[in-house]
Amino acid sequence: MDLDAMMAQARELQSRVAAAQDNLGKINVKGIAGNGAVIIDMTAKYDVVDVIISDAAMKNGAENLSKIVRDAFIDAKAKADTIIDKTMADATNGVNLPF
Repeated sequence: MDLDAMMAQARELQSRVAAAQDNLGKINVKGIAGNGAVIIDMTAKYDVVDVIISDAAMKNGAENLSKIVRDAFIDAKAKADTIIDKTMADATNGVNLPF
């Protein structure tokens, strides 16, 4: 493969990855914990959009609330990670670079 063709493929890959990253910022996921007591809404780029905490969750003490918030974040992040993996795999599919 000549250098010009390689550079064209690299530019195509860069463009696809940039578009995929931009799209990740437009996709929202919801992390839910404590049977819906806490919901964290975030983008697939990990930007937190909203945190919803029920009154019932607040009545169970700070330690329990902290655990539920953490669990909701972990759930949202796992969902975002799945979307990131798929989106980036799709963006790089079919681009064969020799390195």
